[in-house]
Amino acid sequence: MSIFNKTSLFPQLLTMAAAALPYHEPGIVTILILSSFLILSNVVNWIFDRLLFCGLIGQIAIGVAWGTPGGNWLSLEIQDAIVQFGYLGLIVLVYEGGLQTDLNTLRSNLFLASLVAIIGIGTPMALSFTLQGFMNITPVQAFAAGAALCSTSLGTTFTILATSGLNQSRLGVVLSSAAMMDDVVGLVMSGIIANLGQSSDNFSAIIVIRPVFVSIAFAVLLPVICAFIVKPLTKVCYKLITKRRDSKLHTTLTTEGAAFCLHVAVLTALITGAIYAGTSGLFAAYLAGASISWWDALCTELRDSNSRSTVIRNEAADSCSQETSSALKEAATRSLESQQASPPLAARPASSSQTSPSTTSPPPTSHAHLHGTAIFTKHISPALHSILQPFFFASIGFSIPISQMFTPSILWRGIVYSILMVLAKLFCGLCLIRFSGPVIPTHTLKNFFLPSSRHLPWPLLRTTEKKEVVKKNDATTDAATTTTTQTTPSPATRDPKQGKKKSSPGNRIPKPMSLYPATMLGFAMVARGEIGFLISAIAESKGVFGDVRGEGNGSSELFLVVTWAILLCTLLGPIVVGTMVKRMKKLQAAEREKRTGREDPLGIWGVLPRGSAAGEGGDEATARTS
Repeated sequence: MSIFNKTSLFPQLLTMAAAALPYHEPGIVTILILSSFLILSNVVNWIFDRLLFCGLIGQIAIGVAWGTPGGNWLSLEIQDAIVQFGYLGLIVLVYEGGLQTDLNTLRSNLFLASLVAIIGIGTPMALSFTLQGFMNITPVQAFAAGAALCSTSLGTTFTILATSGLNQSRLGVVLSSAAMMDDVVGLVMSGIIANLGQSSDNFSAIIVIRPVFVSIAFAVLLPVICAFIVKPLTKVCYKLITKRRDSKLHTTLTTEGAAFCLHVAVLTALITGAIYAGTSGLFAAYLAGASISWWDALCTELRDSNSRSTVIRNEAADSCSQETSSALKEAATRSLESQQASPPLAARPASSSQTSPSTTSPPPTSHAHLHGTAIFTKHISPALHSILQPFFFASIGFSIPISQMFTPSILWRGIVYSILMVLAKLFCGLCLIRFSGPVIPTHTLKNFFLPSSRHLPWPLLRTTEKKEVVKKNDATTDAATTTTTQTTPSPATRDPKQGKKKSSPGNRIPKPMSLYPATMLGFAMVARGEIGFLISAIAESKGVFGDVRGEGNGSSELFLVVTWAILLCTLLGPIVVGTMVKRMKKLQAAEREKRTGREDPLGIWGVLPRGSAAGEGGDEATARTS
């Protein structure tokens, strides 16, 4: 059933050269279909988020049911409009991910997050070439399939972290940073896949090199511009504006409307420049969000420094006024030595009342409502999560040929490829496992590659240092016990940890209580989500996947297999992580009630980072005692 009849708005717009668009009141069927589409998209998203942490699966299912693959209740014109608005929602989603990026935390965990991201990108790309063994595809098509499966769902990742309460932990920082890096690479891949489709006949290296180098140029030049142009200019403008706090310019620039216009201008400028330069506009949207987050931190730092200088000046003025009042008081006491009771007492309140108005400063004005996250939450987030985001995931559902996905040849290949893609992301969890005997000594790698790697939050790099410290402590305690007399220490002074070390001298390296951190990291990276669907849809629409079935109509076999892998991975990852989070919370609650003395299931990875990895020792101790 189609929404519009023969007098539809869009055919009239295309066939008639009218001076204005005539208004037509929609019928009751149109109202019911559109309203049910919007309402059920939000309801299903809420239900799936509470149950499986992946509401996007429900919205994709609504798109399949209401669109061409299912009931075809929406006309092609309406579906095309939803696709356009949905892509706008995707831009805003990526922009939100950039706004939520904590650059200081990302910098302190950059090495480990980069390692996780490299494994999460390279392993799916490598395993995707195994598709050539059981499918008749080319290496370029295998590359496109791997590009679609190398991403990680940012929306699912943020939902999992927010629901589990791990968004500010070490595990959450590493996971979110690695997922963002994977998505950034996926956004670059989307530009490469689009260029591959446009030039599928004559392939050249420029098709791949140009988006990569343009993206690198944006990622390098934008921080340089921010550091050497935007930062000094912001300081100069801030000094000029603060001198005129009562002016109309200051009042106008400190409004939410001015901040909203500035953020939209930065987002639009970067997206336009990136698309014309030859890379993905989504990557530019992420950089725009990160830039605004950095600029908010810079403005906050300037306000804090200004408030501190104001406090220092007030304290100096207060001390000068106190010295003046004490001098006046001494002079008054010398001239009125005969009167020792009331005049000095009367002078004290007068002096304090005279100095209090001069020393009292107005409280500093908070500008948190002008930050990018606050503006986004108030002005953009309601429209995004209620309309634009359902439109985007529903538009993905429009492109899924559900009726062709259950043929036996497609089904078994999709399941096999899904298993490979799950295993590919599980390799990311190896970065959080402490191995007692690495093949290559970690101190050799540390001295050769990273002289300052002891400040990185990677347990593998600290294993050798801990081992040496334990050996030194054991040697010291053994020497002390041989020279002292045979006296039995009291139970209050005996250290149970030293007793355990002596009872098992061959097992002195601290082992993790469980594999919860590594397993949670691996399965949290499994969910592909929106970027995976986007790249596969682009590859199918541009003809990169080709028509492997040999038919003129229908979707390609590779696209169906990739869609199966994305669907199953996006569904499996949040389910496993949600189950593990529930189990972990039960263990934590039981340990706190019974006070068994066991370590936290997450160990140091459940501790709030202190802004740098230098404080790992204290954080680890906190994790073991909490």
